[in-house]
Amino acid sequence: MHNAPTDDNGAIATTHRAIRSFVRRQGRLTEGQQRALESQWDRLGLDLLGQPRDLDTLFGRRAEHVLEIGTGNGEALAWAAEHEPQRDFIGIEVHQPGVGRLLASLAAKHLGNARLYCADAVEVLTQDIADHALDEVRIYFPDPWHKKRHHKRRLIQPAFVELLCRKLKSGGLLHLATDWEPYAQHMWDLLEAQGLLSNVNGPRGSAPRPAWRPETHFERRGQRLGHGVWDLLYRRND
Repeated sequence: MHNAPTDDNGAIATTHRAIRSFVRRQGRLTEGQQRALESQWDRLGLDLLGQPRDLDTLFGRRAEHVLEIGTGNGEALAWAAEHEPQRDFIGIEVHQPGVGRLLASLAAKHLGNARLYCADAVEVLTQDIADHALDEVRIYFPDPWHKKRHHKRRLIQPAFVELLCRKLKSGGLLHLATDWEPYAQHMWDLLEAQGLLSNVNGPRGSAPRPAWRPETHFERRGQRLGHGVWDLLYRRND
């Protein structure tokens, strides 16, 4: 796996410093995670290409393409790849231990319909994903950045929503999930104002957990803390 140039804080260097929705906490790789990174990256990993990829060529077939941003430890993407074999999945995660764990899981289950980036989602979307290339985007339990002074770090911002709309096909699905009600309210405010999106469940509506999203450890943790869970489903208009 190739490492992108970084600044003194470990963030990928760019021509100007942007506000990031994450803090790089690489953590310590287990032996298994390190082994998976070394043995599986060439097969399942993706380095930034710097130009739009042909996703059909990447997977060697024509299928629907689903992007999951912030895969964490990878349980949701691995489950989806196993249970939706007719679709192809791309995951993005900035923390290497989670990437290593997901690679190990995909290899153990002999799944070939998933590829992974260890990179910033904004860079992947702007550089490597063509407009109207995605049938679905999934963002499960992004960091809510609870404190008001940190709200600017939230991933779901107007410019990012606009970027996602550009990458979705007409009729494509945007699926967000959060266990933090103020963040759900923030998401509704932005998504309902985006004219290219329509809420599947009506204005400021949410859905019960869809069958395609497994219950994650983040969700279970939130429920133990007494949080609700909100699944927001939006379709890209023509």
